[in-house]
Amino acid sequence: MSLIPAKPVLVADAAVQRPSREQALEAVRTLIAWAGDNPDRPGLVDTPKRVVDAYGEWFEGYEADAAKELSRTFEDVTGYDDMVILRDIEVESHCEHHMAPFLGKAYVAYLPGEKVVGISKLARVVEIFARRLQNQETLTNDIIDAIESHLQPRGVAVMLDAEHQCMTTRGVHHRHVSTITTRFTGAFKDDPALMDRFLKLAKA
Repeated sequence: MSLIPAKPVLVADAAVQRPSREQALEAVRTLIAWAGDNPDRPGLVDTPKRVVDAYGEWFEGYEADAAKELSRTFEDVTGYDDMVILRDIEVESHCEHHMAPFLGKAYVAYLPGEKVVGISKLARVVEIFARRLQNQETLTNDIIDAIESHLQPRGVAVMLDAEHQCMTTRGVHHRHVSTITTRFTGAFKDDPALMDRFLKLAKA
């Protein structure tokens, strides 16, 4: 087994030494055995590789930089001063408590100040933070803080609506229950009518 670690990754303001791929494969084999099965039987012998590859995709947000996505902005908005809203952005994330998926939609709006950004970049910011371990409340905050920090808009609104499999497939086993989180800054927070219009447009 190779014990040479990969490069450190920055997680929650602390450098974490990432284990080698072989160490990750061995960890999956251990979990299979702990679950009560034989990791060397034909149906499972390649499962560690598939799981590690899947984790590389599910958690690729640790290698991505939201600031970079928002760094290219445009200043010519020809007088546009109303909200820019993206609806139904797919959210595929994993909760930090059980590492179980939570799946849903994100609704993101901002009121441009002097800068606007390509709309695909907003969806990419959602994706970057979703592909990390966290809870839905943290994900909501991370999205809005990145937009606030790098665009300096007059206000930002974010709503997430997701179903958590740690609740639907274990524990209380309540299916079709969704969790909604919201956060508003600037004009969206100060103006109830603007906040209400965002919520209506998000669910229109």
